[in-house]
Amino acid sequence: MKAEKMQRILEGNRLSCYLGILFSILLCVADVHAEGDHTNIVLIMADDIGFECFSSYGSEEYSTPRLDKLAEQGIRFENCHSTPLCTPSRVNLMTGKSNVFNYVDFGIYPNSEPTFANHFKKSGYATAVAGKWQLLNKDRGITPTEAGFDTYCLWNTPLTSRERYWNPSMDRNGEIMTLAESTYGPDVMTDFLIDFIRKNKDRPFLAYYPMILVHNPFPPAPNSANLKEKDNKKNFIDMVNYMDFLVGRIVDTLEALGLRENTLVIFTGDNGTNHLLTSEFMGEQIQGGKGFTHDYGTHVPLIANCPGKIPPGQVNDDLIAFSDFFPTIVEAAGVASKAVTNEDGWSFWPQCTGKEGTKREWVYGYYFPRPYSKKFDDMYNHWEVRYARDDRYKIYGNGDLYDTLEDVLEKRIIERESGNQQAERARKKLQKVLDSYPSAGAMIDYGKVQGTAKEVIN
Repeated sequence: MKAEKMQRILEGNRLSCYLGILFSILLCVADVHAEGDHTNIVLIMADDIGFECFSSYGSEEYSTPRLDKLAEQGIRFENCHSTPLCTPSRVNLMTGKSNVFNYVDFGIYPNSEPTFANHFKKSGYATAVAGKWQLLNKDRGITPTEAGFDTYCLWNTPLTSRERYWNPSMDRNGEIMTLAESTYGPDVMTDFLIDFIRKNKDRPFLAYYPMILVHNPFPPAPNSANLKEKDNKKNFIDMVNYMDFLVGRIVDTLEALGLRENTLVIFTGDNGTNHLLTSEFMGEQIQGGKGFTHDYGTHVPLIANCPGKIPPGQVNDDLIAFSDFFPTIVEAAGVASKAVTNEDGWSFWPQCTGKEGTKREWVYGYYFPRPYSKKFDDMYNHWEVRYARDDRYKIYGNGDLYDTLEDVLEKRIIERESGNQQAERARKKLQKVLDSYPSAGAMIDYGKVQGTAKEVIN
């Protein structure tokens, strides 16, 4: 009898414990799901496209009407800076930290670092990612599931081949998709996210869309007049327009589901335009700067739109760094504070809502995309470099100072004692910024770095 009584007590305690846990979970879910009490996040990042390729920024060569409308009805930032290449920008964006703290190698995500998706998932959000991954190889990196995404549809995982546009290779939740002939990859990714949004329309969600468009190669897009066109520039113009069309499809879905008022849509690019392309912009010919640390390699578009919270018609000149996206979407969603060490991102959500916010006086950059290259250059295999910039001047680790307004391509070093007092004040201020960061990458194994990469650090 005593044994039976003890068993009943234990079972009762166990049941009470389970009910208590369930009640706590329900309270959390109820809090997150409270009507009007959450903000959905749709974060879209195009691949290889600088600010000069958008009509909302003043281009007359490219047509991006849906993004123009998002900018008109929200806020357009004029001074957002990424890193110059895809993987570094993705790591920077997803961790909210400068690459100097956690960059490992090209195509690799540091698996010790939590992502914004991890953070939102813990806060009760449904999470999805579709597009380009490039953060995992067979030996190192992070899977989309480890990164906090409940579901995914991706190109550039260990399972996929190189085809990304026509007849693409797509990894959906760990299996290669069987697709119809003449399927266009970006359509598949967009359909996937639209389906995710529909399925989760009654709960908070985070949809991350690191787009495949508009990276090379440059085949004709579905909207191209000639599907056999060989001209890269003509096809690129069509790809930009089709990218805009896909953004519009997602916005239309949010509208149809009645989700626009409480959904923050952010659009940006991961780095400058491919160097093979030259664009007309404001009377100038701008050669794409992807891979280079000058402004044409880092100056990217940034548009934010949330009709219920962001006033329309705003244009903002504040400096924005890629480290700032993580804390911004966290503050916009009102989820728990981002708690990580070495963070250097500042939320620009107050600026989105029409407030002054914390205005950056500088942006810090660290770039060492392939640390274990056999040979280094000034582009995709760039030697280790660090720099700090304000809205005009930029200093590198070796002391070289440039005027980024008068000398965008950084051809003329401003010598010390030049007599330019404004430049000298900037030199002192920006040198303090450099000195406040580590002098080398925290996760780089310098014993394996070849050549003189470390010795020539700027």
